[in-house]
Amino acid sequence: MIAWVLLLSLVFIILFRFKKGSTISTKYYLKFGLILLFLGLGLLRVEVASWQFNQSSLEASLGQEVLIEGVVVREPDYRERSVHLYVETEEDLILVTTDRLTLVNYGDRVQAMGDIERPETFVTDLGRTFDYPKYLEVRGVEYVMSFVDIKIIESGGGNVVISFLLTTKEKFIETLKLIIPEPEVGLGQGLLLGVKSSLGEDIEEDFRRTGIIHIVVLSGYNVMLVVAFILFCFSFFMSLRWRLVAGIVAIVAFALIVGLSATVVRASIMACIVLYAQAFGKQYDVLRALFFAGFMMILINPFILLFDIGFQLSFMATLGLILIVPKFETSLLENKHVIQARDFMMATIATQIAVLPLLLYHIGEISLLAVIVNVLVLPMVPFAMLLTFLAGVIGFFSLTLASLVGFLASLTLTYILYVAELFGNMPFAAVAVPAFSPWLMLVMYTLLGFGFYYWRMKPKKVTTPMKGWTIVEEKETKPADLPVALSDKDKPADDIPVFFR
Repeated sequence: MIAWVLLLSLVFIILFRFKKGSTISTKYYLKFGLILLFLGLGLLRVEVASWQFNQSSLEASLGQEVLIEGVVVREPDYRERSVHLYVETEEDLILVTTDRLTLVNYGDRVQAMGDIERPETFVTDLGRTFDYPKYLEVRGVEYVMSFVDIKIIESGGGNVVISFLLTTKEKFIETLKLIIPEPEVGLGQGLLLGVKSSLGEDIEEDFRRTGIIHIVVLSGYNVMLVVAFILFCFSFFMSLRWRLVAGIVAIVAFALIVGLSATVVRASIMACIVLYAQAFGKQYDVLRALFFAGFMMILINPFILLFDIGFQLSFMATLGLILIVPKFETSLLENKHVIQARDFMMATIATQIAVLPLLLYHIGEISLLAVIVNVLVLPMVPFAMLLTFLAGVIGFFSLTLASLVGFLASLTLTYILYVAELFGNMPFAAVAVPAFSPWLMLVMYTLLGFGFYYWRMKPKKVTTPMKGWTIVEEKETKPADLPVALSDKDKPADDIPVFFR
């Protein structure tokens, strides 16, 4: 099939070449040819990526007890009752689940004894079928071993840089636990490091029902908060270009610390692009940066396009912010009674519109209070992150001084938890919808696309001036009227990039 698609694309491109001088419009030949070409190349990339599966000798031992030996190549994922380990053997990457009390670190060489199985799809509480095998294939996993016995053979393996970063992260978390009480410290870990499992099931459910679970699933907002803080600290003793280089290094280190999830990788790529543009005086187009980040991620791992819900939600939420928020800003210019939290309100509405079909299809639940709760919570998030970070850093040197900062951090975290619990306990906070076909989801996005196109193309309404007011004609700008470019030393000092998701 791939060969036929590529051959058909070649035919359309050849037709475009030979009919270029004719009176009949031939631009569609080139468009169809390029579409088919990229489709064929995409299918070829998926085929090549699938070669890593169905090649293991473990296939003959499915359902049987086996002994494997390998290295833990990712940070252990501690849950409430278990810990998930990604163990890389000579042939495979296996997801091993064991007791939570088992102390395993990144880089440990372990032996695991248990039944080897293929993951299976399952139905969620809201009636959605979760394709667990494809979810794990995105992460390079083909087999699982559940509730096995683990024996650590040796420690200290793995990448030296990653080991250092994860060790620092572990010490940072332990310091926070000494300063900030539960459950506030769990929320602080989620905001800073994306440790969603530290929230607990009840709090996580409140966050889902109120539509603020995204604040503990690290996005571009969290990444840019970290970058902005790093640039501010470096601004006292570094030039602009070196500050931006340090920002890129900080982004990479932060992404490695919190885990290379699709959301973090997408946000990190876009953040690096904007810093590169600032360092070398290039023009930054956020829409192009988004599609470039998506293209690079799909090129490296094509399975994320269809089977990684996090990538889909992150991409569409960012696209909604880029396309919809400016339109909201234009509409609100005519409104004189705009509240101070309008930016958070517009961002929430934009992302909710953009991800609504995906949420209804994959999750089956939508929050009715997301706009209100986000407006109440989001202004507090930067303060909670900053105070939690400062408390953890100061705690390395003085627990007494860190406790004072930790107290302030606890106040902000308590406020967020209180709002989430207050609105999450309301019976109408979220509604569930029955499962439906993916084709209906595509229809919903098609309608949203047409609606946005009509909204954008709608002519502006000409208003009659009020009595006592006059209309001033807009003066055409001539070359002589253009401002003179500023030199580097005359430019404003505020060069910290704006936040984006």
